[in-house]
Amino acid sequence: MITLYTIGFTKKNAQKFFELLKNAGVRKLVDIRINNASQLAGFAKGTDLKFFMKAICNAEYEHITDLAPTKELLKNYQDKVIDWNGYTVVFKKILQDRHIAERFNVENFDNCCFLCTEDTPEQCHRRLVAEFFKAKNPDKDIRIVHLH
Repeated sequence: MITLYTIGFTKKNAQKFFELLKNAGVRKLVDIRINNASQLAGFAKGTDLKFFMKAICNAEYEHITDLAPTKELLKNYQDKVIDWNGYTVVFKKILQDRHIAERFNVENFDNCCFLCTEDTPEQCHRRLVAEFFKAKNPDKDIRIVHLH
């Protein structure tokens, strides 16, 4: 079985965030945000996460922007130009256009955790990424676990 985890850092303090990852046995945190260096990210800045993941969880960190939405899509959603359903349609098309299924092997994400900002997965692209990999690999036993 392949397990894909997801997590958001908003509304979590560092202790809860890293305990969730460590207790789940995550081997790599895969940051799928457009910008991983925002000052608003607090403990979740990319350069810090690389250190914290190794020191606290004995795990790796990788930033993969190809799994992030475009700035235009994010802005259109935040500005309410499109709703969540529209966002979902456009984001799935972006993943198709980037040839994600052909470029990334889902087995390489086993026991990895997709990171984004939102505190819950319902309206977050990290859920869409995990579901995309599951849909593109129907012959594989893939479990998605949202850490929160």
